[in-house]
Amino acid sequence: MRRLVVILFLPALLGCQDPPQSAPVGRRLMERSHPGMGAEAHLSVWTNDEPAAVAAFDEVFAELDRLESLMSVWRPGSDIVRLNDAAGRESVTVSPEVMDALRAAREVGDWTNGGFDVTFAALADVWKFDHDQDDRVPSPEEIRTRVPLVDYRALELDAGAGTAYLRRRGMRAHLGGIGKGFAVDRASAILRSHGFHDFMVQFGGDLYVSGSRGDRPWRLGIRDPRGPADRSFAAIELRDSSFSTSGDYERFFMHNGRRYHHIIDPRTGEPAKGCRSVTIAARTATIADALSTGVFVLGPADGMALIERLPDVEGVIVTDDNRVLVSSGLKDRLEILAPPTDQP
Repeated sequence: MRRLVVILFLPALLGCQDPPQSAPVGRRLMERSHPGMGAEAHLSVWTNDEPAAVAAFDEVFAELDRLESLMSVWRPGSDIVRLNDAAGRESVTVSPEVMDALRAAREVGDWTNGGFDVTFAALADVWKFDHDQDDRVPSPEEIRTRVPLVDYRALELDAGAGTAYLRRRGMRAHLGGIGKGFAVDRASAILRSHGFHDFMVQFGGDLYVSGSRGDRPWRLGIRDPRGPADRSFAAIELRDSSFSTSGDYERFFMHNGRRYHHIIDPRTGEPAKGCRSVTIAARTATIADALSTGVFVLGPADGMALIERLPDVEGVIVTDDNRVLVSSGLKDRLEILAPPTDQP
């Protein structure tokens, strides 16, 4: 999917072509990858202690596997599968990690007025972007019958009891829009607990960078939504920040000249309009992951207005007419390498 040698290729984020500068004497960049949650986690650490790095990598990957077993909609007996199976009938006990992820999802749902909705999965088998995609546009009636089942406000959480409940039969939660970000944050905490300060954790389109890459900040790029997978249109240097991109180019098909993609507007049950990609920088990958989707659904004007209101959040939006919108906190830090490719 991508490799990290001198150029970092990521599905939604692209490291720019600058090679790492000189690192402190004795240190080198160690890297490992591991599949999970339908993507691949990639860890990069500057260190002079290879055994310690290997031990930390092993602990991270074990934790990612554990989180997937709790959060997956495909794993029988996972917390999310049990929650969905009990919809409209009873509450279920969930792990502290799933409770934390669901609470964060509810919070971002409030910020985006439902633009990000963790119960979007009621529409998943209508569009089938996750599996067995057949490039078929569902009928208005198919969509109309499912939209009432998408409502994050009908997800009840009792943190004291450790339980979650979906009020209506047929409702389905899905952590696909926040789970990888949550996993990135957990991985970052583990690396810090092992004493590492200069590292990157990347999981699909979500990442967190800590400290430096050699003697300079981590230099990251934003993929051109209509260009080749290895082309970025903008670059930024970051330390101690998350970075997440949602785009309409990741899973899509064309039908009668229209692009149908996997980022569904919960209000209409159809692919969201107005954006080609949204990149969010925030303190945590959990928030950046969910916000990149929520802002995409809100659209350029409302989405950028939300970014400007939230503390410690910045963003870059490529609109569906190929304009690039940059939040005030990034205007002097983002380097536009070339205009994004202009095509449908």
